[in-house]
Amino acid sequence: MSRSLDRACAALTGLAVGDALGMPTQTLSVAEICHHYGKITTFVAPYDDHPVADGLRPGQVTDDTEQTFLLSARLIADAGPIDESRWAMDLLAWEADIKERGLRDLLGPSSRAALDAMLSGTPVSETGRRGTTNGAAMRIVPVGIATPGTPLSGLLDRVEQACRLTHNTGEAIAAAAAVAAVISCGMDGLDFDGAVKTALEAAEAGQHRGHPEGVRDMAARIASALALADRGVAAEELARKTGTSVAACESVPAAFGIVRLVGGSPWRAALVAANIGDDTDTIGAIAGAMAGACAGLAAFPEDKIRAVRAANDLPVERVAKDLLELHARHKRVREPGRAA
Repeated sequence: MSRSLDRACAALTGLAVGDALGMPTQTLSVAEICHHYGKITTFVAPYDDHPVADGLRPGQVTDDTEQTFLLSARLIADAGPIDESRWAMDLLAWEADIKERGLRDLLGPSSRAALDAMLSGTPVSETGRRGTTNGAAMRIVPVGIATPGTPLSGLLDRVEQACRLTHNTGEAIAAAAAVAAVISCGMDGLDFDGAVKTALEAAEAGQHRGHPEGVRDMAARIASALALADRGVAAEELARKTGTSVAACESVPAAFGIVRLVGGSPWRAALVAANIGDDTDTIGAIAGAMAGACAGLAAFPEDKIRAVRAANDLPVERVAKDLLELHARHKRVREPGRAA
């Protein structure tokens, strides 16, 4: 397996592992996590009548992973700019399937509001103007795999387009751009620390895309979370100072801080996220994907990869290969002497 394919598979695997570990603890406080589970050390089932995860089995993933693979399929099918009307239909069909399966983890607040607005006739340029949650960042991994990081403006264009329908705000685009930049750098062989500079540049530039809604300092918030981790603070203090809610300005910096705190280990990052409280599955998915992209499959315990694959039907290798073909295509058209 080539290095880039290994990193792409590891990004998608890390996303699923972090998502599945955090699945039973999502929406819960640290005290509630301790009450129901003690401490999460492996994949477990949610307690009976969990408000979001009821009906799922140990190791199963949630909307974070499912929507990531959904976006992957749209990117691969369109092989260029996303057809936003089809992307909207993809999301609506996904939610209908979730309801048919009797599950509770439906579209997030920003995505739901944007799609309702679209169905009411609002143009796509406006549907996502209030979307400041982490829904775009949680599913941006395929854009990072499929898009070279140089020039950074090209990656930002792809990120912005993927965000526009549901999360067309400076906060959400900056957060998603930072995550996508780490993933893209991972495809080039960088470790997490080596990818951070580009991620901060992407967040700074992404802040000026979309509507000026939400926080205006995503790069600074990510840098602050990284600085906390560099001081060796406990995960509880990191969570207290960054926040761990569905707001992009909290959960994305928290994910960056967690990866730095554990020295880039995707499994340890997922474990910390699963016990940190609130939006644990999304923080775990983002942290696991970034760490995986920068460390490769060998950084995961093999039995944990097998457990997640046994619990879910995820075409990791096929999707990774198809996304890397797009990466190569985007890279070719930006070579000297070719049209950009």
